[in-house]
Amino acid sequence: MTSPLRHLTEAGFLGKFYIDGEWRNPIGSVAAAATVVNPATEQPIADVALGDDDDVDCAIAAARRAFAGWSATPPAERTALLDRIHALLLERLELFAQALTCEMGAAITYARRAQVPLAAEHIRVARDNLADYPFIAARGSTAIMREAIGVCGLITPWNWPLYQITAKVGPALAAGCTVVLKPSELSPLSALLFAELMDNADCPPGVFNLVNGTGPIVGAALASHPEVDMISITGSTRAAFSSRKRRRPPSSALPRSSAASRRISSCRTPILAVLFRSASAPPSAISANPAAHRRVCSCLARTWKKSRLWRQRPLQNWWSAIPLRKERLMVRLRTVHNSSESRP
Repeated sequence: MTSPLRHLTEAGFLGKFYIDGEWRNPIGSVAAAATVVNPATEQPIADVALGDDDDVDCAIAAARRAFAGWSATPPAERTALLDRIHALLLERLELFAQALTCEMGAAITYARRAQVPLAAEHIRVARDNLADYPFIAARGSTAIMREAIGVCGLITPWNWPLYQITAKVGPALAAGCTVVLKPSELSPLSALLFAELMDNADCPPGVFNLVNGTGPIVGAALASHPEVDMISITGSTRAAFSSRKRRRPPSSALPRSSAASRRISSCRTPILAVLFRSASAPPSAISANPAAHRRVCSCLARTWKKSRLWRQRPLQNWWSAIPLRKERLMVRLRTVHNSSESRP
C-alpha cells in the first residue's frame, strides 16, 4: 500500500489548500512552510504550506457563497454526503492510520482500532441524527425553528487530529453549515487526506474548505473575521489571540452586534489530560518537545490499562462498545408564530 506521505507528495497536496472545491496554491504575500516531524524518529518527513489572512479571506468567501445553497438542501441530500464520507473513512482506514502514526506518534494498532474508527463514528452519529432531527418543532401556535448557524471556523489540535476534525465537520455539515478548517500545523497530513476524501465524496464547492497555518496567523484571522458565524476550537485560545498586529481586531473590539453574534465552542480531550499528567509536563511543553511527545505516546498503553474501562473490555472492542453522546448540530433557534402557516 502507498504510504500517506508518498500519496500526498505524488498528488501535490502538501503545498496546497482546498478551497471552493479546488486544490489551490497559497495566495498570501509571504510564502511560508511548516516542517512535519515524525515523533518516533525526531526526523523531518514533510514540509506543508502555511497560509495567511489572504488565504483565510478566500476560503471564508467561498464558504459564504456556498452557504445559501447548502443550508437549503433537503436533509436527505446532506445525509447522503455524510454517508459517503463515512464509507470512505472506513475504506481508507489504513491510509489514515499510517498518517496518524507518522505525524503525531500514535501506535499503529491504536490508530487502526481506535483513532480512525472513532473518527468515522462521529460522521455516522451526525448522519443518524440528521435522519430525524427536529428542525421545526410545533408548540401550540408557535414553531421553534432550528436553522444552520452559518459559516463555521473549525480549529483542531495536534493530538487526535482526525477524531477532532470529524467531531466538528460532521455536525456542521448535518446542520447545513459551511466550514473552514484549520488543522494543527504539527499534524496536518490527516487533514490533507480528509480534504481529498471530501473532494472524492462529491462535497459541493465551498461547503468544506481547508487552510493550513499557525494559530497566531490563520487561527487569529478565522477567530476575528466578521463573516465567520461560529468558532469551534479544541486547545488553547492563547495561540489564536496573540499580540501580533493583524489587519482585523479581536472579537472583543468588534462592534457589539458583531461580537454578540459570535459563538465560541471550546473543549479538551479527557484522555489526553490523563496522559499529560502521566508525563508530568503541561500540554505546551509536550507539543514543543519531541522527546516529551514521544514519552506521552509510549505511556498510552500503560495509562489505558490502569483505567476502569480497560478492565471491563479488551482494547479492540472498547471503541465500538461505548455509546457516543448525541452531537449537537451547529444551529440557532428562531421562534415563529402561527406555525401552521409557516411550516412547509
